[in-house]
Amino acid sequence: MPKMNLRREWRIGAVGIGLVVAFTLGLAVAGNDAIGFRMASYMHNGAHMHGADGMGHDLANMPGLIGANATPEESAELAVMFQNFQTITREVVELSDGIRTVTRSSDPDVMAAMVSHVVGMITRVERGDDPEILIQSPTLDIFFARGDDIQSQIDITDEGIVVVQTSDDPEIVAALHLHAAEVSDMADRGMQAVHEAMMRRARN
Repeated sequence: MPKMNLRREWRIGAVGIGLVVAFTLGLAVAGNDAIGFRMASYMHNGAHMHGADGMGHDLANMPGLIGANATPEESAELAVMFQNFQTITREVVELSDGIRTVTRSSDPDVMAAMVSHVVGMITRVERGDDPEILIQSPTLDIFFARGDDIQSQIDITDEGIVVVQTSDDPEIVAALHLHAAEVSDMADRGMQAVHEAMMRRARN
């Protein structure tokens, strides 16, 4: 992969790719009542209908990737990554003040979606502009609320997309560590990881 001229540094909050998801996912709400409401909406929209994967996920339409404040393009990027999660590999180093992640895909189209997602989510955090994706993790809330306390750097190299995020705030550092682990789980297991995390939150 040729090195891309994308080396930007922000003093902002950022989604630790998300990717990951950005990839970046989960319930962006606070309180058990709100979580229960989002869970009910998610299931009502068919996300837990049994699909071809046999795990109760609608992998064709992925209604859980729709957001109250997300664009169709952002939801489509998430779908590309979830539908092709087997092509994604990821390395995480926990720093004392944050994280360093390297994420890559063997599929150029998935890699392009991933880069767009990461850059887009960092820009959203800079604006405090939560996409409110139906299944996004509540871990992300602190990033959108206190983004000025995170320093973020992105590099696109032969390794993949390299994200370094640091903060002087211990609560944000803990959230960065947790979210990096959540994204790695999604990279390893796809929507099944999201399903299990949501069910754990619903039980709690």
